[in-house]
Amino acid sequence: MKSNSFLYFIKEGVTSVFNHGFMSVATIAIMMACLIIMGGFTLLSANIQEMISTLESQNQVVAFVDDSLTDEEARSLSDKILTLDNVDTVEFVSREQAMNKFLRKYQDNTLFNDIDPTVFRHRYVITMTDIEGMEALQNDLYRVPGIARVNAHLEISRGFVTVRNIVAAVSLVLTIVLLVISVFIMANTIKLTTFSRREEIAVMKMVGATNSFIRWPFVIEGLFLGIIGSALAYLVTWGVYEILYTRAQNSATFAFVNLVRFSQYAVPMLIAYAAIGILVGVISSSTAIKNYLKI
Repeated sequence: MKSNSFLYFIKEGVTSVFNHGFMSVATIAIMMACLIIMGGFTLLSANIQEMISTLESQNQVVAFVDDSLTDEEARSLSDKILTLDNVDTVEFVSREQAMNKFLRKYQDNTLFNDIDPTVFRHRYVITMTDIEGMEALQNDLYRVPGIARVNAHLEISRGFVTVRNIVAAVSLVLTIVLLVISVFIMANTIKLTTFSRREEIAVMKMVGATNSFIRWPFVIEGLFLGIIGSALAYLVTWGVYEILYTRAQNSATFAFVNLVRFSQYAVPMLIAYAAIGILVGVISSSTAIKNYLKI
């Protein structure tokens, strides 16, 4: 392709965007709406996953040490526990620390003032890397010599895993559905734009223009529409999310909820928006004009 021809195609494509203002605006608006819906749901899903991860990190396993072990032997179990699979952190809690924690809960009750530390056991508070492996970790802990009992909230962990898997599955399905719907709507809108210009294409064919010469300005037009639509959708998504994020952070209702920052997903979303906008614009324009080139 000669440079002069390429510049001509760019000029014609950009000019067409402005010459067919209403249809261009309609195409951009629909593209923006679809991308904003997809982006909004992606951010919602990311926040749900973050909340579940936070709850998972707070769901710990407590391993109680056998009373027959000395203090030194009890503390030495830390290295063995750290070698187990699915162990993130291990915290040793002595009898005295366990007693003090217990007394803080019942500081107004004089019945526990004379309680002895020997009533309590040395223990380890263990945080997992993946809550799904809680049952396997419980079984591994029972195999460690010196561990007498393990408290693991298996029902709660199974509930978290179920919720996490459902959220992941629903997110994947809805993202695919929204993507298909978005492509279908945007493609048909661009096809409608091309249909309104069928006479223009017919005239160009009659004066001897080649198919590629006719097609390229439409492809460039679709490219520009895709870039404009995806850029505007990205800015709107960014702006709206930042407003909602700020309000949520300043709200007492969401004070204990960790929301993700937009900056964590800014680059991936920018790439995704640009890729979808450009691909849909180019592919839709190329497909839409295909039938009219047979004239």
